Amino acid sequence: MKTKIIRIGNSQGVRIPKPLIEESGITKEIEMILRDNEIILRPADMTRKDWEASFQKMAEQGDDVLLDQKEIEKPSDWDETEWTW
Repeated sequence: MKTKIIRIGNSQGVRIPKPLIEESGITKEIEMILRDNEIILRPADMTRKDWEASFQKMAEQGDDVLLDQKEIEKPSDWDETEWTW
């Protein structure tokens, strides 16, 4: 489907036909992504959808620890030379 870019104040935009909006599930907010010279529009509620359940599952499986915990806790050269304990 082709459409024209229209002027909206100092910006530009496109009109999205109602059937496309209804079919896509877009309601009030969208997420806009630029990927490989393509603009992707999708419902904003898809962003981080089900993250809470995924984090809960990770916690139950013990898979919610930092992978670099030992590196983070290891003192650096700066810690050893600059701090007075």
